Amino acid sequence: MAQLTVKDLALGYEGKAIISGLSFEVEAGDYLCIVGENGSGKSTLMRTLLRLQNPISGTIETGEGLARSEIGYLPQQSIVQRDFPASVREVVLSGCLSHIGKRFWYGPAEKKLARESMEKMDITHLAKRCYRELSGGQQQRVLLARALCATRKMLLLDEPVAGLDPKVTAEMYELIARLNREDGITVIMITHDVNAAIEYADKILHIGKDVFFGARDQYLSNRVSLGFASAKGVTE
Repeated sequence: MAQLTVKDLALGYEGKAIISGLSFEVEAGDYLCIVGENGSGKSTLMRTLLRLQNPISGTIETGEGLARSEIGYLPQQSIVQRDFPASVREVVLSGCLSHIGKRFWYGPAEKKLARESMEKMDITHLAKRCYRELSGGQQQRVLLARALCATRKMLLLDEPVAGLDPKVTAEMYELIARLNREDGITVIMITHDVNAAIEYADKILHIGKDVFFGARDQYLSNRVSLGFASAKGVTE
């Protein structure tokens, strides 16, 4: 069974669908990029996958032992989030909330997990720094470490490099790719950067007026990608 199976999904608000008839499967260890025009429903799809929003119709099923609490999420940052007055260690530890049950404190296991996540993101030296004093790239590393505290199975990322400069963007893409390649974590990422999707993803979901789901090479040769890809300046 696939790790995530979406069947005949309709998404939207107040009963009005943005997209309908959406079906795809994600296997453990996949790297799926979701691309499409603005307003096509990419973020709505991610919120629905996280059960933060109900679909109009259709089903979302998890398999391979994946529980809802084992999905890590890196949302788009808001101004309020960027100004959060907590230490880096506190922010990362908050990703362990789903592990502590009815306890009101973090135990040795959660603290160890937070430490390991910070090491993976190379931010251990920032542990005592205030989150809001960090650069945009450092903040994204902190939030990715937080998401890792919630999962070792699947990460959902909504425009994780938005607003970052090219050097930091490249570093973030490499960090995410390493988590997928070396740790076997399934990655589902929304991006406007089609070049990055084609470079890193093994599967692509294009939503909008036309819908495509399949392997990266199939996407490049599919008619859905032609106008969209050229408009975004895709290079092969």
